[in-house]
Amino acid sequence: MPFILGTNSIKDTGFNVANSLRFNDGDSAFLSKTLGTGTNTTKLTVSVWIKRGALGTEQQIFETWNDNNNRFDILFKSSTNQLEIQNTLSGSTTINLKTNRVFRDPSAWMNIVVIVDSTQSTASNRVKLYINGTQETSFATETYLNQNANLALGTSSYTNFIGKYSSSGNNFFDGYMAEVVYLDGTAASIGDLGEFDSDSPTIWKPIDVSGLTFGNNGAYLDFEDSSNLGNDANGGTDYGETNIVATDQSTDTCTNNFATLNPLNVPTSNAPVMSEGNLKTITMNVDPGYFGGTSTIGMSQGKWYAEIKDTDDNGVGCFGITFNPGEVARNGASFSASIEDSFVYANTGKIYSSATGTSGSSYGNSYTDGDIIGIALDMDNNKLYFSKNGTWQNSGNPESGATGTGAISITANETYFFYLTDVGGTLGTYECNFGSPPYSISSGNTDGNGYGNFEYAVPSGYYSLNTKNLAEFG
Repeated sequence: MPFILGTNSIKDTGFNVANSLRFNDGDSAFLSKTLGTGTNTTKLTVSVWIKRGALGTEQQIFETWNDNNNRFDILFKSSTNQLEIQNTLSGSTTINLKTNRVFRDPSAWMNIVVIVDSTQSTASNRVKLYINGTQETSFATETYLNQNANLALGTSSYTNFIGKYSSSGNNFFDGYMAEVVYLDGTAASIGDLGEFDSDSPTIWKPIDVSGLTFGNNGAYLDFEDSSNLGNDANGGTDYGETNIVATDQSTDTCTNNFATLNPLNVPTSNAPVMSEGNLKTITMNVDPGYFGGTSTIGMSQGKWYAEIKDTDDNGVGCFGITFNPGEVARNGASFSASIEDSFVYANTGKIYSSATGTSGSSYGNSYTDGDIIGIALDMDNNKLYFSKNGTWQNSGNPESGATGTGAISITANETYFFYLTDVGGTLGTYECNFGSPPYSISSGNTDGNGYGNFEYAVPSGYYSLNTKNLAEFG
């Protein structure tokens, strides 16, 4: 199946998406708008790009709703992670498509397109589902609406929800959305919404959709205005924002995929609690807990920079890198068992690694709640540096190259992942900034390519961990 801009992305996508909206289900965040009279009750198109956060829970992506007897839904089904499309009119289910395939990759973006045209003579042509540009044809449940049947929309009392299941007030979406397109009364072609890359024909990518026919209730949400994240870029009535704030705007998009923490790489029990698009983590305090997470993207060459905020350090925070993410996750709090694979800077000011062992070695200043730790990883010279609130520790100079002034020497010829843990006895809360922060930045610094938003200056030659930079330097 074609894939979309995961960890092996092309550098230039032609049409670049600047922003996405980060939905955190713990905030009960969603967008909504009351609709007017519909353009056509037999045709619609919905396209949305998503990157999932939480998995294994029922999550609503898109819904047009009047009451439980009249609704149109696109959602992920509970623990199965299947995708489902439903239409209910006057209490009767007229569309029910549930995929056999499951969707549980939190590291990559995917495009979901639903095209409905009940005027088609062939039943399977009346509702089409595309994933990353390819039509889905294998369904666990497969019910199509009758020819010329109406959809559950078109009445002025209907409400359009994005990221929420209306009637229960639950099933909030968790993750990122970009390029949300709703065409009221138009059954578009898939080529109107994206294209396969000419150089990498397995990669599906977005295109400019601003010229499409949106209809009376249609909308185009590009999330480029942080002061109005429900703005309809097509000029229609804006969506209302509930529990959404300016910091929920992200530069992690379907054309430049940033690293996050990986919710699949966690201990089998007492896993950390991740939120804010898998950028915030709370360690657990029952063995084998204390594990905060590893990045979704690894680094085998080049120079990379990230920042981690010690949000609420009740234990002993340890931030750094590992070349064996599966092993450190399995060991959880057994720090002694995973130390050989990792190089971390603890809030005591010590460095722990295979060389220093579980006793660690003196390195820099201690840190605590509110401090931001910078990590500069030089894979070209096998050196590692840490900063505290912008000051490089151990008189380090990340720009010193092979000289490695103040550097920690790391094991060569490995693929490293950013890594954080907590070897204390209580819960620790930490927030990761791989270039698209989940918290407010007071200054604002980008890397040399203009990507990322960091609190402190990025060392020259170092880059934020995203697919465009990886295509050039990784």
